[in-house]
Amino acid sequence: MNYKYLGDTGVLVSEICLGTMTFGGEGYWQAIGQLQQDSVNEIVKMAVDEGINFVDTANVYSFGQSETLLGRAIKDLGLSRDDLVIATKVRGRMGEGKNQVGLGRLQIMQQLESSLKRLQVDHIDLYQIHGFDAATPLEETMRGLEDVVRSGKVRYIGCSNLAAWQVMKANGIADKYGWSKFVSTQNYYSIAGRDLENEIVPMTQDQHMAILPWSPLAGGFLSGKYTRNNKPTDGSRRLNFDFPPVNQERAYDIIDVMERIGADHGVSVARIALAWVLSKPPVTSVIIGAKTTEQLLDNLKATDLSLTTEQLEQLDEVSMTPKPYPQWMIERQSRDRLASASFTPTQSSMIK
Repeated sequence: MNYKYLGDTGVLVSEICLGTMTFGGEGYWQAIGQLQQDSVNEIVKMAVDEGINFVDTANVYSFGQSETLLGRAIKDLGLSRDDLVIATKVRGRMGEGKNQVGLGRLQIMQQLESSLKRLQVDHIDLYQIHGFDAATPLEETMRGLEDVVRSGKVRYIGCSNLAAWQVMKANGIADKYGWSKFVSTQNYYSIAGRDLENEIVPMTQDQHMAILPWSPLAGGFLSGKYTRNNKPTDGSRRLNFDFPPVNQERAYDIIDVMERIGADHGVSVARIALAWVLSKPPVTSVIIGAKTTEQLLDNLKATDLSLTTEQLEQLDEVSMTPKPYPQWMIERQSRDRLASASFTPTQSSMIK
């Protein structure tokens, strides 16, 4: 397992992060996974045994069940809290009450306390806002996050599903007042969904923030189950639960290439899709969920797969999407300025 620094911090996290969206299966989350305690314990044990030290959950996953099952697994397995980097999130609705949703200071503090109890820990290593809250000023959100950091119950803060300008505005507010800034951003990124490269990736490189991709297999569409001749059927989760949205015809072109490359290596399409994401230098840790230990183990083997330069170029070419304005204009105007420039990103080397 390789390890990378979490943004500009001194914290090392495994390049694979165990995602826990499959834990629980309450309500909306039934379509994603319904793992209960024994299965959760098996998956957490395998992840740790394989070198994963980074685990991501959220208060809304199965309305708290995911956090509860994860916390119990840590206790059942006798894992050292100090050996784990635990991340969770806040923003989603957690009840019918008027204030049981959002990113006001009241909600942040209430939900942090609930997450700590469910996880059976005294602090969260990475506390992330799960999205943008249009009803709450960013100043209030950032002050609320600063308060929980100063309380000692949160070590670092991150964000998820925000636009680049929102991240920069939030961190600008924090910088103005000397508050904690986001050290990471968690976003959808896969070979079938490369929108992140237009704004988020350049921002994180400039600001030395960590990128934590979620759904690197595009909600299972790149799992290897689906091809042009084997499309999602009526009973398929992918047909009835189109998340994240995928341009299927374009994705089939990508899968065709991944199948050929996978055959060369004797590995699954899923492993090729994961290896592609892992090969991207801006990526810090890829979030992978699993329903079985067999699925998790196959995915973890992507860390040992080295794609050739030619294979990466083939994958980049088939998955490339047209750049929106003003990105294409910025690149066009930057050619004469960057031709002889050199750039050395900080903390870019991986540690094994």
